[in-house]
Amino acid sequence: MKCALVTGGSRGIGRAICAKMAAMGYYVLINYKSNTEEANKTLELIKNSGGNGELLQFDVADKEQIKEVLDGWINANEGNDIEVLVNNAGIRDDSLMVWLKDEQWDNVINTSLNSFFYVTRLVLDSMMLNRYGRIINVVSLSGIKGLPGQTNYSAAKAGVIGATKALAQEVGRSGITVNAVAPGFIKTDMTEGLDEKELRRSIPVNRFGLPEEVAHAVGFLASKEAAYITAEVLSINGGLYS
Repeated sequence: MKCALVTGGSRGIGRAICAKMAAMGYYVLINYKSNTEEANKTLELIKNSGGNGELLQFDVADKEQIKEVLDGWINANEGNDIEVLVNNAGIRDDSLMVWLKDEQWDNVINTSLNSFFYVTRLVLDSMMLNRYGRIINVVSLSGIKGLPGQTNYSAAKAGVIGATKALAQEVGRSGITVNAVAPGFIKTDMTEGLDEKELRRSIPVNRFGLPEEVAHAVGFLASKEAAYITAEVLSINGGLYS
């Protein structure tokens, strides 16, 4: 059984990616932190479309939980290899840096950057042994250009971009690719409070993106056909660069 692990898979972009992985024939491990109701909706969506998967509850900001739950699953499912890892989980907690609290910095860095290290390191072993793997990291426009009020988030996502490029060079000879997608403004819970009417004026295609549009790009990078693409950051932002 070939598996795909999607962190933060209960809602928004994560849910759309889970559905895409299932459509590609993967048994989907849907990671979530606390919202069991929404995670079950993702699983139901997959099953109703003819796919299959299971829920894997752990907080990506907690390295002990990651080790206990994810390492436990890996050890209990020998032969059911995680071929695709999508590091999607992340949080924002915006504030100008002069008012940014320690916990706002720590929470965003732990969830959006440190989780990449602790989750990916566990999954890499079997990928290296099998000489095949696809790692896709969901970053952000904020990590490429930096956005005011998001020093913590921009730092976390820029860190994942750097790690993506470095890891790709370490594991390329083992048949593993490591890429990132950088969404701009996508219609999800995280953008609900934003003024879409005002912001879309700065977007050349004049709209927010859809989670499915991000998932489609992730699906391509997760495919066997993308074997010669690695260390790349694909922007999915409707042309918003300035």
